[in-house]
Amino acid sequence: MYKAFLRPLLFLFSPETIHHFIVAMLKVVFAIPFVSLIVKRIFSVNDSKLERTLFGITFKNPVGFAAGFDKNAEVFNELANFGFSHIEIGTVTPKAQDGNPKPRSFRLKKDNGLINRMGFNNYGAEKVIKNLKKKKHKVIVGGNIGKNTSTSNEDAINDYANCFETLYEQVDYFAVNVSCPNIANLSKLQDKDYLGKILIRLKEINSQKPKQKPILLKISPDLSNNQLDDIIDLVISLKIDGVIATNTTTGRNNLKTAETTIEKIGNGGLSGKPLTNRSTEVIKYISEKSNKAFPIIGVGGIHSVQDAIEKINAGAALIQVYTGFIYEGPFLVKKINKTILKFL
Repeated sequence: MYKAFLRPLLFLFSPETIHHFIVAMLKVVFAIPFVSLIVKRIFSVNDSKLERTLFGITFKNPVGFAAGFDKNAEVFNELANFGFSHIEIGTVTPKAQDGNPKPRSFRLKKDNGLINRMGFNNYGAEKVIKNLKKKKHKVIVGGNIGKNTSTSNEDAINDYANCFETLYEQVDYFAVNVSCPNIANLSKLQDKDYLGKILIRLKEINSQKPKQKPILLKISPDLSNNQLDDIIDLVISLKIDGVIATNTTTGRNNLKTAETTIEKIGNGGLSGKPLTNRSTEVIKYISEKSNKAFPIIGVGGIHSVQDAIEKINAGAALIQVYTGFIYEGPFLVKKINKTILKFL
């Protein structure tokens, strides 16, 4: 029903317009008594066999919602009813920012993909923390943090520290985003020297807290094997809790969409089905090269049960969906969890 009727209707409008519409509708619909209970019963798969305990946190199942949709922690309570074990909010920056000029989000319908260059548009950490304090569910919330566009790479460490301090009390884990292709020169922060300084600073802050929060690193699918080796060495040597693989890609290989259309869209991070194989390759490489030394959250191009199973078989302890959820509909999470149960 979703793909036959609702999706074609939604796809008549721009991705960003529909995004704002869905956020608004989720708030309205779930304010109606008993809707949360009904939706939860329809979409949730409750079985202790699905539980995963990683870095001191027990996830009720392996499927989460990736960062980028609920940037400002506006609807994480509502999204939790669709069967996700965890919701990653953000990317959050210390100060509010508008992001890049519009239009900045584009569908590639023939490829089941999206290109976006949103640019970390968000309300800022102080506003986001107010929304996080409205938490109603036991769903695990991850805080995806980044730097403001106006902040230089040399000063980026302060932005990450600021977000870490501000969100600390209200999130269950942190995702350090140094890999988004839509912030100028941000990818330079994946270089060993820059990244090491940021992670060491966050670990120092974390060590002073009464209860330490897991710190995960979100990486790009565009890294070479040598760069991935550096990431592995850094994660192991600094005892970072895990890796999220992967972010969106700047690559445009083997697309069905016309090349003229791609050129007209311009720069931005590509997500969805075109990213499926590369993200799985990165997961497999990291898992094997590190000898499974740390947990990996697999994300990128999960549009089917098979995509999810491939990520898990490649070495992902948890997975996250986003673009696949938009293209395939809300039953995707339930289908994945039910299939994982069969495998178990």
